[in-house]
Amino acid sequence: MKHFALIGTSLKHSYSKEYFDAQHFADADYTLCEMPSLDHLRRWVEERQISGFNVTFPFKQQVIKHLDALSPEAERIGAINCVVIDEGRLIGHNTDAPAFQQTLLKIKNEELRIKNFSQAYILGTGGAAHAVAYALEQLGIPYRFVSRHPEQHPNALGYTDFTSHHSPLTLLINATPAGLPFTPPSLPIHSPFTPHYVYDLNYNPSPTPLMEWASTMGAHTCDGLAMLHLQAELSWHLWGLK
Repeated sequence: MKHFALIGTSLKHSYSKEYFDAQHFADADYTLCEMPSLDHLRRWVEERQISGFNVTFPFKQQVIKHLDALSPEAERIGAINCVVIDEGRLIGHNTDAPAFQQTLLKIKNEELRIKNFSQAYILGTGGAAHAVAYALEQLGIPYRFVSRHPEQHPNALGYTDFTSHHSPLTLLINATPAGLPFTPPSLPIHSPFTPHYVYDLNYNPSPTPLMEWASTMGAHTCDGLAMLHLQAELSWHLWGLK
């Protein structure tokens, strides 16, 4: 039996195990493992005989120093959400970026039928935000990070500055945990900013508070469930399950 897992600090909202179990993989199981820190990560891998694991908030950047190697894309992004274990070596990958890119392409081409977004704003500056930024670069969509502490991050706006910007076909992406059961429900976004499309990477509960706000402003919205499924499937390929 091969053992796979998701690690993070609070996982009660996660559908990752449910989606994995629905595939009925032979000789493979998947568990949710909440960890207060990564101090004993390698011991956990060895004791649980882990064959691979996913990484979520808040460890997507912190985990890098515990790994033996990174894929070129993961190294450029600076964040990991999938780890392959190969003969004891922990190798980091990022399946968030291609999953976000593919789902956004589908939205742009099939749902909205537009050539491209003119501007994107990424709420947050953590690991998920950097995966989104990488994907936007591949699609040629200009972006800015939006942070509560913009002075700490290059290419970042504060929430007050960001809400004064206007552009047609604006894409707003929530890459923060705001709205999840263990976090504050809202972000400091106020009128008169009205995005054309809001993509909230959170998916449970859905619609998220941000999606509900955006809908009242007349914006199109989606949650991150399709992205969750796709990044999981890409992880399964890396682990040799498909």
